[in-house]
Amino acid sequence: MTSAVKDTKSEITKKAGVKTPKVKVSVKEGEVSILRIRVRAYEHKILDASLKQIMDTAIRYDVKFYGPVPLPTEIKKYTVNRSAFIFKNAREQFEMRVHKRLIDILNPTPKIIEALTNLSLPSGVNIDVKMM
Repeated sequence: MTSAVKDTKSEITKKAGVKTPKVKVSVKEGEVSILRIRVRAYEHKILDASLKQIMDTAIRYDVKFYGPVPLPTEIKKYTVNRSAFIFKNAREQFEMRVHKRLIDILNPTPKIIEALTNLSLPSGVNIDVKMM
């Protein structure tokens, strides 16, 4: 990578407010594996409570983690006519907000993966787990 590409990449991440974990990897150590957890929910309070459970589990097993990083809220807007026939100009608008957070767990052990799969999280919380 040239220095110009590195500079623009760092400027973009600074403007977006995204902090990437700075993990130094050498060839002798081997690669660092990352368990990326994306959590989505309609209510932010339930989302924060489930994130606290995930972070407490990571702290209990002495695993380094990065996050929670708030991702942009996805807003879906719907416009509906109030009446079916005569009053076409009368409309109602509804929206659904999907709040998202991201947690990276560095070098996950089998114990932490098993503990995270056995967590009982509230209903309405969607979790996507990727191994990178």
